[in-house]
Parts: sequence; C-alpha cells; structure tokens
Amino acid sequence: MASDKSPGGGSPGRAPPPERGENTGGSPLRKRGDRVDDLKLYFASNLSRLRNQAGMKQSELGEMLNYSDKSVSKWERAESIPDAYVLKELGRIFGVSVDYLLSDHSKWEPEPQEDPEKRMWKNDAIMAAVMGVWAMAITLFVIFWLAGTILWFIPACAVPLTLVVLLVLNSLWNHGKNNVYIVAVLLAVVVACIYLFLHKFNPWQLFIILIPAEALVFFISRIAVKLRKNSHSTHSRTEKTGGRTV
Repeated sequence: MASDKSPGGGSPGRAPPPERGENTGGSPLRKRGDRVDDLKLYFASNLSRLRNQAGMKQSELGEMLNYSDKSVSKWERAESIPDAYVLKELGRIFGVSVDYLLSDHSKWEPEPQEDPEKRMWKNDAIMAAVMGVWAMAITLFVIFWLAGTILWFIPACAVPLTLVVLLVLNSLWNHGKNNVYIVAVLLAVVVACIYLFLHKFNPWQLFIILIPAEALVFFISRIAVKLRKNSHSTHSRTEKTGGRTV
C-alpha cells in the first residue's frame, strides 16, 4: 500500500510548517518591534510631561529612583524603557498607574531644549543686575570716602542685596528651583551683617539663632515640594478619570 504522506513528512495537500523564526505573512516580528517603539514614545511623552508638571529636574527624579540623570534623559528621548519595578515606582511618585505611563495620551515630541540665545540673554541679565548692585554700592562707598567717612557697611549690604536680586530672577525664570539654597545663604549673610554692625557688643549669640532658622528653611522647602507633588498627583488622577473625583 502506498504511503499517504508527502515526501516532506506532512499530510497530502498541507504545506509544511514554517521554520522557527521565519517571518511569515503579516510580519509579526516587525509588528512586535513597532509596538515596542510605540511604547517607548508613549512612555517618553508621559514621563517628560509628568516630571515637568511636578517641577522636578531629571537629576532629582533619578536620585529618587537610584538612577543617574542620564538614564532619565534616555527614557525621555524614547531610547529605552526601565524595568517593571522602576515603572511601578514612577507610578507611585506621580500618582498614576503603569498602564497610564505606557498609554498614548498625547503626541510625543522630543524634550524641548531652551534656546541658547535666550539662555545667554538670561545669564547676561543676571550679571547686569548683579553688577548694577555692586556699582551702586561701590559708588556710594567712594563718595563717602572722598567726604572723609569710610562706611564699610555699604559694600557689606551689597551682598544680601545681590542675593535678593538672584532670588527674584530665579523665581521668575527658573520657577523658583534651588531657591532654598539662595534663602539659606541670604539668612547667613544677614546675620553676619548684623553682627558686623554690632561688633562692638560682640553679639555672637546671633549665630545660635541661625542654626534653627536654616533648619526651618529646609523643612519648609521639603513641605512645599511634597505639597506640590500631592497637588500634581491629584491633577493626574483627575485627568486620567476624565474629571471625575476618585
């Protein structure tokens, strides 16, 4: 009796199964790669938007995740996606789900970079403001010097005034980032200036006040950051549910 199997070992009239890894009709391997690329773009867009809305730097977010700012930059450029644990941590930080992070909510665009000319203009404006403060202080100092009176407190007062100018410009152009450090230095300089004005009485006790004052500044800064993150998390949950309160 003749065998009813084809020479290839299969049933008659049936094509042999494709070899493993063979890309058949529909290109599933290519589609799988396209899906991964789409997930990278969705995640990059969502992460960049959530981080900017929270007012966080890439370095600050990386520190919270024990990653470098370069890793965060790669994620936001859609070059890679972190592992599941990091995704869950990001969801916890921003108050969203992992599915939200990997879903399409807006058209992805590369992370915007500040115009170099605009950045240079800001730096020049800051330097001009600082030089203006010191030019005024030195002018007054020289005028009184020529009149026969040396007033050292004039250049001393220029230091806290310079920090106040930096604080204002940083709040306007950098959304108040790193203001806590400027305020901390400003407190120390103000106490030092008061000590210089009253040096005849040697009021060294003023520096004792400086210790809790500096601690208060840092604690207030941390509270402000947490309140901002909580506000952002509430906004993200509302946005995700279409405006419904959850």
